[in-house]
Amino acid sequence: MKPKPISTERAPKAVAAYSQAVQCGDLIFLSGQIPLDPASGALVPGDVSVQTRRVMDNLQAVLAVAGSDFDHVVKATIYIVDMNEFAKVNDVYASYFKSEYRPARVTVGVAALPRGASVEIEMLAVPAS
Repeated sequence: MKPKPISTERAPKAVAAYSQAVQCGDLIFLSGQIPLDPASGALVPGDVSVQTRRVMDNLQAVLAVAGSDFDHVVKATIYIVDMNEFAKVNDVYASYFKSEYRPARVTVGVAALPRGASVEIEMLAVPAS
């Protein structure tokens, strides 16, 4: 089975040699999203809550074009620069999951992220249908 790249203009263009997402069979691998504005490609200003909301909106756009949604995410990895901001990131992240279901997840503290972002999130999902 051949992997199929997935992309949408409703999320930022890839800033390096990767796809926004790749589907292989029933698995959708979403690349890490940092808080870039899809229209300008610029880092969204604001605190970690504002940046996390932009990241989740970007991921939602990629999930939609892939025929999926947050209820079909099976695993998420969150990278944050300041672990003291964990509660803020978690609150925004949790608000995107409307059902009782929550995917498996790991949160990792990192020294730095591309373009000076405070947060980056990657996901693994399955199609909604």
